[in-house]
Amino acid sequence: MTLRTHSGEETMRIGRLLGRELEPGCVVGLTGDLGAGKTCLAKGVASAVTGVPAEEVTSPTFAIVQEYDGAMPCCHIDAYRLAGPDDLALIGLDEYLDGGGITIIEWADRISTALPDEHLLVTIDIVDAQERRVMFRAHGPRHCAVLARLRAGSAEAGMNRRAPEGDCV
Repeated sequence: MTLRTHSGEETMRIGRLLGRELEPGCVVGLTGDLGAGKTCLAKGVASAVTGVPAEEVTSPTFAIVQEYDGAMPCCHIDAYRLAGPDDLALIGLDEYLDGGGITIIEWADRISTALPDEHLLVTIDIVDAQERRVMFRAHGPRHCAVLARLRAGSAEAGMNRRAPEGDCV
């Protein structure tokens, strides 16, 4: 499934829609160039999942991990500064994945071999200064169900979307 946004707020709105569909144990991997909107989307997800105001969700670029408590716990990881998948053991990735909450990983492409088989990959492409293309690809039945619910929710919200061909593995 592909959605298009024209502002950071719209990207955050997609994150909120996604966050409402996630369930404990879901993993969301975010990829895209610097400035594409990964953190905006993560803010929306974390806010929807935990109830924490989006402005209180910050990029974990230097901290590497931010944890948010709330209705459902959320762990926000930024893999940009990690040397590779082996560094994930140092931050305790397995504990976050088994923690009963949601895990969001920015720069997931840098640690793709460490992602669990079940995950949702979100790629954000910069189309121009304002427009972004947000593409979703679900891996595994749980995340395929999340994507189906997101597809329905985004249609109800009147968001622009393209055909869902090949978006579920």
